[in-house]
Amino acid sequence: MKKHLYFIPGTSASSKIFERIKLPKHLFEIHLLDWIQPLHKNESIASYTTRLSTFVKEPNPIFVGVSFGGIIAQELTKHFKGSKVVLVSSIKHQDEVTPFLKFVRKTKLYKIYPVSFINLTEKIMYRFATKKLKRTLDSYRYYLSLRNKTYTQWAIQSFVTWKQNQPINTLHLHGTKDFVLPVKNIKNVTLINGGTHAMILTKSTTIQHKIINYLA
Repeated sequence: MKKHLYFIPGTSASSKIFERIKLPKHLFEIHLLDWIQPLHKNESIASYTTRLSTFVKEPNPIFVGVSFGGIIAQELTKHFKGSKVVLVSSIKHQDEVTPFLKFVRKTKLYKIYPVSFINLTEKIMYRFATKKLKRTLDSYRYYLSLRNKTYTQWAIQSFVTWKQNQPINTLHLHGTKDFVLPVKNIKNVTLINGGTHAMILTKSTTIQHKIINYLA
């Protein structure tokens, strides 16, 4: 019987980031979960994942979440008995973030994140960019396609304020060169040598092998 894997991308990213993940089709069936629009910037994760869970149609699902998608994956398991989680470049507990993010949480600086200004800056940069920089920005736009104000504010606030009292038992893959969520702050991980926060794109072969070995 096939195992059904539901892949959840990171903040603002589309499911295109999983294009390079190839799993044996006779063993696994891949389902891609794209972000849905939050009802408003203060929608709770519980409410959001309840709505997102309606897109999961198979029993005993296995959720594979990248970065903030890993948090959503862990919350989705509350809706499905017998489900499992694989985390990539993510966290299992609120204390696994950097001291700066803890400061942002405590001071509530996430409430003043300048979404509109950052999007405008990107447009200006693209207009005057070199060909090399334009290629980088094009790649950024290809993979990080969801950047409207309500979603971005909701995602940042939800990530920073997320709490989990007891870390779950999971396969947690984390890169040794992840500077967004440094591995020194994280416990019980399987290290991917040279992996960055974007290793789902750059270390896809290694990641898929780790997933196959874990689930098989």
